[in-house]
Amino acid sequence: MSGAVTKSAHDFDPLDEALRPPINETEEDRVIRQAQEAEARRVSQAIDDSIRAEKQAQKKKGIVRLLLLGQSESGKSTTLRHFQKLYTPTAFHEERILWRSVIQLNIVRSVRTILDALSDIRLPTLDSGGEDSDDSGTNLPQELEMLQMRLTPLRHIEALLIAKLIPPSEDEVASVIGSSAISAYHSHRSRSSERSWRAQEVFVRPGATWKGALAKSTRTRPVSLGNTGMQTRDEAQEVIHSCSYDIMALWNDRLVREVLRRRKIRLEESSGFFLNDLDRVTALNYTPNDDDVLRARLKTVGVSEYRCEMEAVAGRESGTEWRIVDVGGSRSQRATWVPFFDDVDAIIFLAPISSFDQVLAEDRSVNRLEDSVLLWKAVCSNKLLANVDLVLFLNKCDILDAKLTSGIRLSKYVRSYGDRPNDMETASKYFRSKFSAIHREYSPLPRKFYGFCTTVTDTTTTAGILASGKSNVVLPIMYTDIMIVRDMVVRRHLKQSRLL
Repeated sequence: MSGAVTKSAHDFDPLDEALRPPINETEEDRVIRQAQEAEARRVSQAIDDSIRAEKQAQKKKGIVRLLLLGQSESGKSTTLRHFQKLYTPTAFHEERILWRSVIQLNIVRSVRTILDALSDIRLPTLDSGGEDSDDSGTNLPQELEMLQMRLTPLRHIEALLIAKLIPPSEDEVASVIGSSAISAYHSHRSRSSERSWRAQEVFVRPGATWKGALAKSTRTRPVSLGNTGMQTRDEAQEVIHSCSYDIMALWNDRLVREVLRRRKIRLEESSGFFLNDLDRVTALNYTPNDDDVLRARLKTVGVSEYRCEMEAVAGRESGTEWRIVDVGGSRSQRATWVPFFDDVDAIIFLAPISSFDQVLAEDRSVNRLEDSVLLWKAVCSNKLLANVDLVLFLNKCDILDAKLTSGIRLSKYVRSYGDRPNDMETASKYFRSKFSAIHREYSPLPRKFYGFCTTVTDTTTTAGILASGKSNVVLPIMYTDIMIVRDMVVRRHLKQSRLL
C-alpha cells in the first residue's frame, strides 16, 4: 500500500486553495505577489494599531457607553430626552419649537382615535349600567355628528404633519411601515388612500433627520399675533386653534367617555396625551415647554446614539464623554440589541409595570408585563453582559397608581400577587422583589441590584430621594435619577481604568 496521503473532499479548504501561489508562477510574478502580500499585511497591521490607539485614547478620555433597553413604549426615548435636557440644555431648548409639530400630530391622532371609536356604532345609554360590550342603546346624538363634521379639517392636518415629519425619500422608514403607506402619506387625495394609512403608527429615523425636515418646513412668512409679537405662520396650529372648542367638547362629552371606557381605550395613559391641556397647546402662539417635549410621542425606528460631556464632580469626571444608545424595542428590532452588548458599561432597562393589563401591539396574545419579565430575564442571563451594571427602572408608576386607585385589581392579571393590598406601595415593592429575584438567580456572576420605581414624564419632584436610599417609593426620572446612574457607572469606569 502506498504511503502517499490522499485528501478527501472533506479536507478541501477553498480558502487555502485561493491563497496558494499559482502553479506556473514566474520569479517576477512571485516577487510582485510577495510585495503585494507584504503591503496588505502592513495595511492590516496599521488598522489594528489604529483601533488599539483609539481604544487607548477613549480610556484616557473616559468614554462611558450606556445602553437603553426595554419593550416598545417603555420610555426609552423619553429617558434619552432627559439626558439631553440635563447635559445639553441650550440645544434642548432651541429644538423645542420643532416638537410643536409632533405635539400637533399627537393631538390630532387622539381626536381621530375618539372619532374612530364613534364611527358606525350605536352609543350606550349612560343609565344602562353593566358592562355590555355590544354598544347597544341610543343612536349617535346630533351634536356629536355635528362635531364630527366640524372636525373634518383635522384629516388634512394629520396628512400634512405626517408629510412634514417623513420626507418622501425616507426609504428606511418605508421598509418598516410599508412603502404603500408612505405613498399614502404623500398623496392624501382620496378616501381610499386615507384608509391605507390612517391606522399606521408614525415612525421616524432617529437623530436629526426629521428635525432638519421640520426646520426647513417652518421657514414660512412671519405673521403678527397682536401683543404676542411676530411668529412664523403655522397652518396646522391655526386649524387646530380654530377647532379647539370642538375638540374640548368632544373630549369632555359624557357619552364619548363612556364609549372609550367600554372599549378600554385609555388615551390619558398613553404618551403624547395633551387633551387635558387644550387651552394652552392650541393657542396660536404656543411654544412647547420642557415637560411637553418629554411627554410628546414620536416613535423611532433604528438605533439612536447621543453623545454628551458630563459635568465634573470633585474634579474626577472632567472630560468624560457619555455615549447613550437608544435601540428599538419592538419584537422585530430586538435582534439589533446584541451587537451593542460587546462594548457597553451599563444598561438602563425600562419595564412599564403599569401595563399589567395590556398586550403587545405586535402580538395581542402576549401580555406586556410578561414580555418585560422575559426580556429582563434574557438580559440578566446574557453572558456577554456578565460584567455590565444593570439598572432597572420600573416605569410608569403614576399610571399604575391611577389604575389601582380606580379599582382595577392587580391580582386579576397577576395571580401570584394574591390577596395583597391593591395599592401603589405594596404593588411597587412586589414588582421590585420579583425583578430583583430574577436578577439574582439569572446573573452569570454576582452583582448589585439597582432598581427604582419611576415616572419618566414627571420632572417636578425634589431631588435627593434616590440618594436617601428609599428605592421602593415612586420616583420621577429626573436629574437625581440620572446623576445616581452617572455616579454609579463612572465609579465603576474609573476603577476599571485604575483611576480610582
